[in-house]
Amino acid sequence: MTDDPMPGTAARPLRVAIIGAGPTGFYAADHLLRQEGVVVEVDLFDRLPTPFGLVRLGVAPDHQKIKSVTAAFDKVASHPRFRFFGHVELGKHLDVDDLRRHYHQILYCTGAQTDRRMGIPGEDLRGSHPATEFVAWYNGHPDFRDDRFDLTQERVAVVGVGNVAVDVARILCRSSAELATTDIADYALEALRGSRVKEVYLLGRRGPAQAAFTNPEIKELGELADADIATRPEEVELDELTRAGLERTPDRATTKKVDILQGYALRKLTGKSRLLVVRFLVSPVELVGDDTGAVVAIRLMRNRLVATPAGTLQPKPTGEMEELPVGLVFRSVGYKGVPLPGVPFNESWGVILNERGRVLDPDTKQPAIGEYTAGWIKRGPTGVIGTNKPDAAETVACMMEDCAQGLLLRPEAPDAVAVEAFLRQRQPLGFSYGDWRRLDALEVAAGRQQGRPRVKLTSVEAMAAALDRIPA
Repeated sequence: MTDDPMPGTAARPLRVAIIGAGPTGFYAADHLLRQEGVVVEVDLFDRLPTPFGLVRLGVAPDHQKIKSVTAAFDKVASHPRFRFFGHVELGKHLDVDDLRRHYHQILYCTGAQTDRRMGIPGEDLRGSHPATEFVAWYNGHPDFRDDRFDLTQERVAVVGVGNVAVDVARILCRSSAELATTDIADYALEALRGSRVKEVYLLGRRGPAQAAFTNPEIKELGELADADIATRPEEVELDELTRAGLERTPDRATTKKVDILQGYALRKLTGKSRLLVVRFLVSPVELVGDDTGAVVAIRLMRNRLVATPAGTLQPKPTGEMEELPVGLVFRSVGYKGVPLPGVPFNESWGVILNERGRVLDPDTKQPAIGEYTAGWIKRGPTGVIGTNKPDAAETVACMMEDCAQGLLLRPEAPDAVAVEAFLRQRQPLGFSYGDWRRLDALEVAAGRQQGRPRVKLTSVEAMAAALDRIPA
């Protein structure tokens, strides 16, 4: 056990483990490595062989510009006191006690990995899926590459009107030619080439002004090469409460969003091969199945908006029902984090139990020495990729405050060599950042031959083979 209560010198660096190599993990690593007066060494762990989390596996393949943020992460990874350990999973290859033996501080940045449920009858019928599984599938996530979605169905419902729901609807409506210029997984490209989907319904429970998607996202839906878009005039007309709210507090972005949606109600259909219908003020109340247990329809309740005591507008059922025939349903009604083994968790909120990023002891509600969290697993699924940068900065500031006060773990083996030897024993098929750079170069080269950004390797076996390594 070290006798030094305040590591942070070149001779005895402050050793930090970050769990989760998505944007938050890289933002946090950057903040830590830029500290003045404190020498920090960062080891970044991820259960997947590849870094970047949702930037690689969640951002839509036809939105390459958003993925350019990885260039900044690559610079972070070039720092001499940074290391990446891919294909190393907390709870499988190492546990929290192992981390405590090797690090002064531990930072959990694992995001919100699962969809919230709708909580309606029929939700588990065949043909009903979380949107994130479809997103992970078409992005080449190793855990979801073998999933199957029945794209022989002609009518699809996407429940939710956030940007992820819009991504799902857009990918379903893209032409094969459009998708063929992206980095969508090869198997997904082939499956979508054979898609028989003709109609996609995007369903929102509140009105057009309350929709969570951004203006660029909804505008893009009107520019698809082979899909018409439509809204219902009565559903995109502003209700009195919303109109009054915008008059009191004008919002140009919201007004523009409503203008776009009302414009779609006036647009004439041009006979394209697919139709995307954006609906508002409807809530799913049941998925209807056939004798084989497959989805055949979604029952919707019409809503109207009412003001809550807090002044927000919430949907209230009108009692008016309709049934929409669909054979495939994707839910995108919110996301929540998954508990990590040995880490305090707030089940109702779907986040790690914390205060300003300091993990709290579930019994005393006091900060647990040396353990922290950042990103969606800290605050819940809010904001965009860049929102995680100030969030990570807040947590790192708390980490540095605690370091200055000597509130650190007392690891038995806090040197870089000891960790590497331990991990080689526990996980012989770990991936370094150098391994990722080689894989990245191979993917980009393969993509260049096909006129695409990259051709993704989508299994651990394929990645290992590309590096001439044999899986354990």
